[in-house]
Amino acid sequence: MNTDLGLLDESLVPEHARDVKREAREFAEEHIAPVAEEHFEADDYPWEVLEAGQEAGLVGQDIPEEYGGRGLDIYQMLAMAEEFYRADAGIGLTMMLASFGNELVYDYGTDEQCEEYVRPVAEGDQISGLAVSEPQTGSDLAGMTTKAEKVDGGYEITGEKYWVGNAVEGDWLTVYAKTGDSDDRYGNYSLFIVETDRDGYEAEHIPEKMGMRASKQGHIVMEDCFVPEENLIGAEGGGFYMLADFFNHGRVVVGGHGIGLAAAAIEEAWDFVHNREAFSRNISEFQSVQHDLADMRTEFEAARSLNWRAAEKLHEGENAGLWAAMAKLKSTETAVDCAERGMQLHGGRSILTERRIARVYRDVRIPVIYEGASEVQRNLVYRQSQ
Repeated sequence: MNTDLGLLDESLVPEHARDVKREAREFAEEHIAPVAEEHFEADDYPWEVLEAGQEAGLVGQDIPEEYGGRGLDIYQMLAMAEEFYRADAGIGLTMMLASFGNELVYDYGTDEQCEEYVRPVAEGDQISGLAVSEPQTGSDLAGMTTKAEKVDGGYEITGEKYWVGNAVEGDWLTVYAKTGDSDDRYGNYSLFIVETDRDGYEAEHIPEKMGMRASKQGHIVMEDCFVPEENLIGAEGGGFYMLADFFNHGRVVVGGHGIGLAAAAIEEAWDFVHNREAFSRNISEFQSVQHDLADMRTEFEAARSLNWRAAEKLHEGENAGLWAAMAKLKSTETAVDCAERGMQLHGGRSILTERRIARVYRDVRIPVIYEGASEVQRNLVYRQSQ
């Protein structure tokens, strides 16, 4: 067991979110950490952990109480993310992706859509996903090419989606598709609920990721995949704007992914250097090692403070896009820095795949890309600072 340095202490966490944080930590210690290495090596989907999380009320519980969830707010979701990712990023991502896209339905959809699709996720009977990215498009939300053509009674969707969590495992997805060709490139997209058993929907796993191997992403090909008109979420043409708001929330939580991973890297490095001898001394006695650990801790605390500040700004509706971008950028890049320093402090042992620091090092490369790469976040910070 790693030394508890108190990195994820409750002092920054609002009082109402502390019970959920404790629930998440206890769950992570009992269900995630003991099987993390096993699932990473096996590269398989942790169904048993996900089901335990559903039973514990820790999956999809940002869903409002009226649709079967607990109505957890941004503070509670951030607190949960920190704890899950400290234990293991791959399983943590699986837990948090099981309800991905639901927020778009319960924020913008109809009561009928929420009862049919959102409630089963809240009750642990179904899992969902969000299909936005495409093989050639990356983070350009206004450049996606998947099209939804209006036909009698609904829409036919044709195109490809990539990096979609639960593309294979999910019961339904929220799919982002082009519905217009106007000069306003931001007003040409819409969101749809697409059941994964529909004709014209095919998905396969993206194989052999270097990190977060206990989380499964897929490649989807849709060919004239028909969905009825009632599967349109909100107004046609409003998809870009719905996603922009949705990603503000998501980026703060992804900042929590980075914080959890950074905490794991610091704890691993701390334990290693305090239990390793070199040149007739304990490694921790070397000043350069102490400085590395001091820098890791300082950057971690700065990132975590920013992340919780961003959660407050988002909750209060005060320039949420700016703060979410800064939090996501700083927290995920701090995780990369802490993991790299942790690898260096482990020396040659860092490259052994059995070492947890090696797993963390591979995992941290992913949150700096998903939900908008760091370069995109810098663009947002610059533009929204004016």
